[in-house]
Amino acid sequence: MEKICVIGLGYIGLPTSAIFAKSGIEVVGVDVSEKVVEKLNNGEVHIEEVGLPELVKEVVESGKLRGSVTPEDADAFIIAVPTPIHEDQTANVDYVVSATKAILPYLKKGNVIIVESTIPPRTINDVVAPIIEESGLNPLEDVYLAHCPERVLPGRILIELIENTRIVGGITPEASKRAGDVYRQVVTGDVIETEAVTAEMSKLMENTFRDVNIALANELVKISAKLNVNAHDVIELANKHPRVNLHQPGPGVGGHCLAVDPYFIVEKAMNESPLIQTARGINNSMPEFVVSQVERLTAEIENPTIAVFGLTYKGNIDDVRESPALDITKMLVNHPKFDVRAHDPHVRDEQVSFPLYSFEESIKDAHLVLVLADHNEFKVMDEQVLVKGLKAPVVFDTKNCVPEFENLVVYRIGDLTNLRSIQE
Repeated sequence: MEKICVIGLGYIGLPTSAIFAKSGIEVVGVDVSEKVVEKLNNGEVHIEEVGLPELVKEVVESGKLRGSVTPEDADAFIIAVPTPIHEDQTANVDYVVSATKAILPYLKKGNVIIVESTIPPRTINDVVAPIIEESGLNPLEDVYLAHCPERVLPGRILIELIENTRIVGGITPEASKRAGDVYRQVVTGDVIETEAVTAEMSKLMENTFRDVNIALANELVKISAKLNVNAHDVIELANKHPRVNLHQPGPGVGGHCLAVDPYFIVEKAMNESPLIQTARGINNSMPEFVVSQVERLTAEIENPTIAVFGLTYKGNIDDVRESPALDITKMLVNHPKFDVRAHDPHVRDEQVSFPLYSFEESIKDAHLVLVLADHNEFKVMDEQVLVKGLKAPVVFDTKNCVPEFENLVVYRIGDLTNLRSIQE
């Protein structure tokens, strides 16, 4: 394996390219964005990920990684493009289709083709393989086609790309082995070979399991609010049982995986997936629930100012894809009652459709701080700065990350037992 062509330089494709380049393999990273390619060839990155800027700079300077807007001949092709959902919640595999068609002129017998993009069951067999066949190559004999889903946590991508177990599902047993051998060059964890559809489903069920568990915790929040119970205490005590692992509640579920992947299963088995669909409905309802609690907290104030802290779907990253925090903020911005000042130290102006404020600007004379992302910056806030800047010393923490303060009232999404309206 001398050369790999990676299609897509996003949150997975760029780190993957860098990891293989670090191992000594020549890598060309392909992206439709000329700006992304230009930054890469300058040794720079366009996404936020721990350790990635330093690694990319190193491998670009060594000549092992470079960017291009078009694919090239290679021994292996890795497709790592987005798979969003349509408005009807069916999978949009257009990027996978386009990426597959883009590499056709460069394919030759013996090539390994790996789709890392998260895809609905049977996409490898029913979508990708026929495209390759139309080019004149037999996907069962001439090339080695497989699916190897990414299974990494933002903030730890460079570590987990190497250490995590990889599931490689080939369209044939030989394809599984050849694709597995690609990863064995850089992965220290296990590389497990299986069928393509099994690999597709394993990835989807990993994230669906978490989505369903989070939905249970979020439903507990609503029940606890009605029954005047602290959901966090309930979860802590329930989890002392050796076979119970309730997840933590929050403002909803976001990101490119948990909020999307369950729909890929529903699309293929609508009547057989009522639990998955219900869980999606519960988690999708949380932004509206959060806004209703903000309305409740500020019911006595005519035009309250809300300082929104955090717009990403999880802490310490810049990713706003499918972020419930973004949905909540948009709902508040469009609300006729609220003056909203959003602050996120990890998000850039071009990522959102409303103004961003500095920490000091957002809290000035604000009646409520609404924490929607568990960034480290929000875990160590200076109480005196908050008290001095805020008009009302109240925090609504939906991520259970803010410390206790002596002179600030902190309400948490799972503990609304003593919720009181803020007085002007």
